[in-house]
Amino acid sequence: MTSTAVNHDDLTDDTTAPKLAAVVYNPVKVDIDDLRGAVEAEQTAAGWPETLWFETSAEDPGQGQARQALEAGASVIIVAGGDGTVRAVAEVVHGTDCAVALLPSGTGNLLARNLQLPLDDAALSLHTAFAGQDRAIDVCLIDIERADRTIDRHTYLVMAGLGLDAKMLANTDDALKAKAGWLAYVKALVAVGKDDSELRFRYRLNKQPEQSLRAHTIMVGNCGSLPASIELIPDAALDDGLFDVVVLKPEGFGGWLQIMTKVIWENGVLSRTKFGRKLRTGEVDALNYATGTELVLRLHGPEEIELDGDGFGTAVALKTWVEAGSLTVRVPSDAAA
Repeated sequence: MTSTAVNHDDLTDDTTAPKLAAVVYNPVKVDIDDLRGAVEAEQTAAGWPETLWFETSAEDPGQGQARQALEAGASVIIVAGGDGTVRAVAEVVHGTDCAVALLPSGTGNLLARNLQLPLDDAALSLHTAFAGQDRAIDVCLIDIERADRTIDRHTYLVMAGLGLDAKMLANTDDALKAKAGWLAYVKALVAVGKDDSELRFRYRLNKQPEQSLRAHTIMVGNCGSLPASIELIPDAALDDGLFDVVVLKPEGFGGWLQIMTKVIWENGVLSRTKFGRKLRTGEVDALNYATGTELVLRLHGPEEIELDGDGFGTAVALKTWVEAGSLTVRVPSDAAA
């Protein structure tokens, strides 16, 4: 597998553009009365006009609301919800001049974690929306082919996965997730942990010759940090113009031990210091990494697929690629330039 790299400035400062904020919020995850008061205070302090408000629904988790906000002239859309709401809004906003500001309100808050944004400081998050600076990040697009040969296109910001993680999400009890958060995933993990079935697929990375592979799980990551300080892909970056491919191929207990050692110890502990990074070992048989800008993959049969922590049904094939720097995200103004 081959790698390519893209270098570009990731921070911009446009103080001349007209300012209008919109909030796209999931009513299940936020206290709307408290949120309105906090937004009004920041809007007044910044001298912006009255903020627009759009509520998501089960039928429309954010795409329609984002379109309405853009049509109304919003320059910043504040996303108050979980990873699914963020992904839905980004699906519409990427490639436009509108920025996205995050008000983490979900279970995982994966994009916010990878941007190292505050997860439990709503005041700072809202201040950033009105007074922060813009950072350009990459967006991954994916065409998912279904068993009936229909194809639907989506966006993801964190990770797409086939195998263990997708099956785990498919088995997660939504009611338990709402009450117990990440503990719900533990129950689901136990349910699928005994599944030793393999993914069989053909793939082509970066337009190189097609190859065949058997694996337990394959994930394509735009970034690599997960909850509980798990660094699945320690070298992944949101603004390098690349995605990272992770393939899990454990053979019994020894293979899983290799994976846990790499992910928990090497990625999660050693990679945190310059000296520790020197102690990291090379690639192991059970866990392989690669980078790229385009991946085409066809499975032997339908398999569960997930995007940014949400199940997206089953796929028989997919094509995914990177649009470098196509989404603008608001970050605190004291972020390193």
